[in-house]
Amino acid sequence: MSLFSNRNQHRAGGLLTSLALLAGGGTLSAVAAIGVDIALAPPATALQNSLALTPQMGFNNWNSTKCRPEFDEKMIKGIADIFVSKGLKDAGYEYINLDDCWALPHRDGNGDLVADPVRFPSGIKALADYVHSKGLKFGIYSSAGTKTCDKQGFPGSLGYEQQDADLWASWGVDYLKYDNCNKAGVDAQTRYKAMGDALRATGRSILYSICEWGESQPWTWARETGNSWRTTGDISDSWGVMLGIARKNMALAQYAGPGAWNDPDMLEVGNGGMTETEYRTHFSLWAQMAAPLFIGTDLRTATPQTLEILTNKDVIAVDQDPLGRQGTVVAENAHQVVMSKPLADGSRSVTLTNLTATPRTISTTTAAVGIGGAPSYTLKELWSKETITSTGTVEASVPAHGTVMYRVTPSEPTAVPVGVYDLSDLAWTSAKNAKGPVERDHSNGGKAAGDGRPLTINGAVHHKGLGVRANSDIRYYLGGVCKTLTVSVGVDDEVSQGAVAFRIYRDKTLVADSGERTAAQSAKKLTVDLTGGRELRLVAVNADASAKRNAHGDWGSPRLACGNGPSAGHHLVSDLSPFSSSNGYGSVERDRSNGERGSGDGGTLTVGGITYTKGLGTHSISTVTYYLGGTCTALNTAVGIDDEVGDKGSAVFQVFADGVKVADSGLRTGKQGPIQLRAPLTGAYLLTLHVTDGGDGTNFDHADWAAPLLTCF
Repeated sequence: MSLFSNRNQHRAGGLLTSLALLAGGGTLSAVAAIGVDIALAPPATALQNSLALTPQMGFNNWNSTKCRPEFDEKMIKGIADIFVSKGLKDAGYEYINLDDCWALPHRDGNGDLVADPVRFPSGIKALADYVHSKGLKFGIYSSAGTKTCDKQGFPGSLGYEQQDADLWASWGVDYLKYDNCNKAGVDAQTRYKAMGDALRATGRSILYSICEWGESQPWTWARETGNSWRTTGDISDSWGVMLGIARKNMALAQYAGPGAWNDPDMLEVGNGGMTETEYRTHFSLWAQMAAPLFIGTDLRTATPQTLEILTNKDVIAVDQDPLGRQGTVVAENAHQVVMSKPLADGSRSVTLTNLTATPRTISTTTAAVGIGGAPSYTLKELWSKETITSTGTVEASVPAHGTVMYRVTPSEPTAVPVGVYDLSDLAWTSAKNAKGPVERDHSNGGKAAGDGRPLTINGAVHHKGLGVRANSDIRYYLGGVCKTLTVSVGVDDEVSQGAVAFRIYRDKTLVADSGERTAAQSAKKLTVDLTGGRELRLVAVNADASAKRNAHGDWGSPRLACGNGPSAGHHLVSDLSPFSSSNGYGSVERDRSNGERGSGDGGTLTVGGITYTKGLGTHSISTVTYYLGGTCTALNTAVGIDDEVGDKGSAVFQVFADGVKVADSGLRTGKQGPIQLRAPLTGAYLLTLHVTDGGDGTNFDHADWAAPLLTCF
């Protein structure tokens, strides 16, 4: 819960549009690249506590009870019983969590929190023991402030972090939801890091849910601190609020992954404010976004229809898919949203959501959702369970406010779409490892999944990559469309000895061999030509035949480039399809200004009285990325604040080539005319156009890329 209110002003920035892939037409109205979303800086490493490798699932009482008297020991025990008897535990739900109002309003003489003896006469430890006896886990609540959020003012944990964490650990707590009220002027990162450090110091595995409401963009800093972070204010049981929260969360797909999840708040399914159809949409979107699934209804009075929604194992499997990718929007307008989520077996989950109050036919294609090229596809609808076959069309008649959710499986492996990808974000066709699973973005560690640490070779950390134990063999289907792979290989620092040889095969041809790499050596960078190859094979073998243990090897920062860039000549950027894009307000517009939130509602691009017929209308903070394939040499563009905001607004325009800044406009305001930028791009695979706010907030930051021209060879 929170005291959050919507404070966005006219043209305020924020997460009002998601990452976008051009679907044709005049605006970048489709949303999110189907591949990996390229950040300007490497993402922080996820918290290494081996928890929440898939999004956490459970129950929290707040949405159904708030602080009313029915929130008590009897209720929580009853929910734990129902988890077992009604199949929720078997469906994957694991945590039974208390929210606010479980404690007395004052600490005891030792400064400890005290459970309310009326609500919890047996005490919290006894309640946790009961939950554990059912094979479930137990969670608790506090706030990163002087008091919690309820108006009664229960004690928060600011200044008591280690004392409270130790107490909870002694009670057997497995999960902490940490709210954001009464923060006493202390910045969020400091407050939340203090509790994260305290939880780790207890020695107990406690999943850490950061409930900061998205105020300080926790997706940019919370990965190393907690296992999930709230991205929005509180949900409530209405179609409009639920959908608004979902659309804000859709923008953040690039930040989610195993052990680190965007959290758009708990489920309202079953609380009575929406229809059964709307609740299915709610559950579908949360699963598609790889969101934590926390039941917020009193299961003791839940209808069979509510339980049927909450225990749909096909939909839950999408949420819990081990690839750990949040779905992204591939088409969006005022009437519908289409989302695509890659799955570990090479299939895709596709949601077709009708935003209107009347039935609509919604259609997309397998190519648009990133899985084109197979002769045929099996489409399983995850609510009706109907299975059909298609040659490439994904279409359904969708009821008002409804969602049709397909699992789309190709009849044979499909080629990687055009773009640049981190291998750890792609589904492999097979992965063999000497001990434990191949780890994504972790070192190999031990036998358990996710028990490694950040990939580190001779002190250098790689935020993306694969951790293996030699001997290992990982294979990807490329389909003959990929060009190059760059990767840094070496022995992970988690071991002090061992030697590994890393070998890369294009089909059956050995195209790179690192030779022996030891624990004492820095990473070796390999660049491999994959042109025409249908299969990529990564092999790591023990290079020291006398070694008694299998060495720990890292494939660090493996970056795969696929497809051809623009043809030789000059290209206006607004005539090209971007690989991905995001915008602070509304859609990125093609050949018109940003306008308002709707697609295509801007005017002619005009900066300082100069009119431009071609270009991009954006709003800070925005990022538009194009795949160049190494074939372009330069970008020339004018930049400035569009005249539609008068002398308001300010922004900085930056151009990046493969993540390296190659041009910067400096501060531009609405009082200034355009300036010209020239950015060198020779050899770059990705061009990124980035607009950041000028330091005075994002209101009125309508930023134009005017007549941007690419030169390619």
